Amino acid sequence: MQRFTYLFAFVIIFSIFASSTSAQEKDIQKISGTWILESGELGGKKLPQEFIASVSLIISGTSYSTKVGSLTDKGNLKFYPDSKPKGMDIIGTEGPNQGKTFPAIYEFSGNILMICYDLEGKKKPDAFKSTLGSQTFLAIYKREKK
Repeated sequence: MQRFTYLFAFVIIFSIFASSTSAQEKDIQKISGTWILESGELGGKKLPQEFIASVSLIISGTSYSTKVGSLTDKGNLKFYPDSKPKGMDIIGTEGPNQGKTFPAIYEFSGNILMICYDLEGKKKPDAFKSTLGSQTFLAIYKREKK
């Protein structure tokens, strides 16, 4: 009987892990690609159009590369697709954000990707908004057409 209990517990734990990994893999496939910043807010204020036009983001699996003008930032992404809202950690490995981790939330629909970052690196935002005086960056990206 005890052997059956252990086997049952293993099956349950494996099922939870497998469904989480599957959700993560699906999100990674959907989010991979080149994204162009369409609009953004930082600290509750809209970003200027000349800045928006200079930003692009490439996601390939769990790696990212972003360009802001001539600056390039690279790193890794860790996804939490089962959290509500979906979460990720953005971990800088090269460039101005090397060694920093930014908790974020994300949501995508078709060709639109919305990410809300905590640039202080303290905690994952609760909602897709950037309040006045905060260090929250709300970015709305559009998938680049090929």
